[in-house]
Amino acid sequence: MRIILASSSVYRRDMLARLGLPFTCQSPDIDETPQPGEHPADLSLRLAHEKAARISSLNPGAIVIGSDQVATQGADAIGKPGDHAGALRQLRSLSGRSVDFHSALCVTDGHEFLCSDIITNCRFRTLTDAEIEHYLAVERPYDTAGSAKAESLGIALMQSMRSDDPTAIIGLPLIELCSMLRHFGLNPLQPGLLTNPD
Repeated sequence: MRIILASSSVYRRDMLARLGLPFTCQSPDIDETPQPGEHPADLSLRLAHEKAARISSLNPGAIVIGSDQVATQGADAIGKPGDHAGALRQLRSLSGRSVDFHSALCVTDGHEFLCSDIITNCRFRTLTDAEIEHYLAVERPYDTAGSAKAESLGIALMQSMRSDDPTAIIGLPLIELCSMLRHFGLNPLQPGLLTNPD
């Protein structure tokens, strides 16, 4: 059974590789523009579903994994900073505050779609400009929502992180993904066997 990650993200590719299952990656190339009045959490779920559906339509019979992440403060989305100045503004704004990272996941076999939103609540430490500048010089997190690369030095920005899945913050919730894969008959702990769905 083929597994395809509907993403060009190196972060998601590296996360999925942890499971030891053979897979390929395909970029879904979808329009990620929010719909009018769309809440950021709904946006992440919709995009995860659209990514999985797009790649699934091109690969009948494959198990396709779509994922998307949006950071929010209340109803406001926090995007990717794009450059140093944007990241500096973001981290100054987030200093001492809480952010919810919505890591949406969708897995499909082309017929059935399983979707979930795994939330990680992060409280940022009160940060000095010197700390922020050092972090930005080391990590250059300009393609990361909220400028927070929690898989590396970004963890030092945090006062606390709360989630049912510690991998969700990196962009691919592996605990939930394993459950969804088992539903479709794939068990990462017995990769050579097709299992009965949960």
